[in-house]
Amino acid sequence: MAKIENGRQSADTRSIRTISSSRMDDESSLGSDSEINGFTSDRQTDKYGFIGGAQQYSEDSAQDVPPEVLRQREVKWLDMLSHWDKWMIKRFNKVRLRCQKGIPPALRGRAWLYLSGGKVKREQNQGKFQELDSQPGDPKWVDVIEKDLHRQFPFHEMFVSRGGHGQQDLFRVLKAYTLYRPEEGYCQAQAPIAAVLLMHMPAEDAFWGLVQICEKYLPGYYSPGLEAIQLDGEILFALLRRASPLAFRHLEKHKIDPILYMTEWFMCAFSRTLPWASVLRVWDMFLCDGVKIIFRVGLVLLKCMLGTREKLKTCQGQYETMELLRAVEPRYMQEGFLVREILEVPVTARDVEREHHSQLKRWRKNRGELNFKPPPRMHGARLIMLAEPPRRQDLQQNPTIVLEGPPTAAQLKKGKEEKKSKKKRSMKKPKPIEEIPNPYPLLSDPPPAPSDPPPPPPDVGVTPEPVPQTDSPQQQDAPAAESPPADESTLQRSTQSLSSTEQDTYL
Repeated sequence: MAKIENGRQSADTRSIRTISSSRMDDESSLGSDSEINGFTSDRQTDKYGFIGGAQQYSEDSAQDVPPEVLRQREVKWLDMLSHWDKWMIKRFNKVRLRCQKGIPPALRGRAWLYLSGGKVKREQNQGKFQELDSQPGDPKWVDVIEKDLHRQFPFHEMFVSRGGHGQQDLFRVLKAYTLYRPEEGYCQAQAPIAAVLLMHMPAEDAFWGLVQICEKYLPGYYSPGLEAIQLDGEILFALLRRASPLAFRHLEKHKIDPILYMTEWFMCAFSRTLPWASVLRVWDMFLCDGVKIIFRVGLVLLKCMLGTREKLKTCQGQYETMELLRAVEPRYMQEGFLVREILEVPVTARDVEREHHSQLKRWRKNRGELNFKPPPRMHGARLIMLAEPPRRQDLQQNPTIVLEGPPTAAQLKKGKEEKKSKKKRSMKKPKPIEEIPNPYPLLSDPPPAPSDPPPPPPDVGVTPEPVPQTDSPQQQDAPAAESPPADESTLQRSTQSLSSTEQDTYL
């Protein structure tokens, strides 16, 4: 089985056949990634986006849901997502049941983001991903990530092209995580986890989904030394004693360490092992109920492959047993069969925690303290939400498409009332507008009529000579000045200085 180690060392992974073509243009950004890589319309993709490979859709590996049932489930999920906090606190068993039935494909990405707590994490860290995405990253991690990009789902249309859009987003997400958690860095098993998320959501959402899986669901799995995955291997082996004693004794007899067959299963959350329809159903339950689902899937596969004496007759040694576990029979991975078997395995979160404490004691006794102490593991979406209670605005949905439907009766009534109120306001008699005299009247303007004309000067019957008008534009634009009233002594001095003719003319 593949050994996935931390990115600090080379990995002994399963050889994945890469897709090549003489017509491939890695640098081109035109067309879809499948077209860039040389796949034309004669190579049809399945409903999950796979062009080929073992994970491609087939009627034998998946069960289709009737369209009318799918529509009903979508309506129920839309209602749950609109009132997420109430459903998670008061009716979580109903949420679990609907996850077991399968999340509708159209809402799977949004539901995964809510279940994992990635939606709340994103809202509480606005702009964080953009900040990390703009940074260059540590060169040692960047080089390792770039070498691993083409190995992730090479038969899926999103990742089929080297340098295509899917690989670019995958690089951004993985590089951002190395900057977000530099003490962990990059582990090769993170790439398929991030790729599955990218198939269902944008890069920013996929990043926060990856953060939640690494920190809450599988803490310590991707840290240096892989101590957490080794510890969970011992837990799986201990749980197998109760689930399938025959398989337990066989593995114990041949001294087959759990790390040899369960590493890729657990670290990749079965995303590279099961048919794709089964992967999606396992992830629906995993993100709802936590790591116990991963343990149950492992126990089901071990029990089906090693749980009968007929099976054990074909694998008399360690090599034959490992070959058998590398090639699990398709009928045991079929969606309907696998989901039923998972739900029947009597392993609870309490069983996992009890065995975890037992194996941790044994580890400390034989090997000492763990070098890397991960945060406590959260068993399911409900515990994650209760550990970090969201604000109401963190759960609000921002629709990307708004459709205007026919107005409801309440909206029509409200519109009529608004029209009536506007009509009443328009019918009110407006107040008269006060006329304010122009303080700078033009010559053509009539002089304002005074309310109380000033009394004439006593004993004087003369009027001042009018000022002659000129054609100067300054004088035309200047306002007409009123001459001040003259007193008696001033008039007498003026008449004395004039000649007799001028006096006759003036008087």
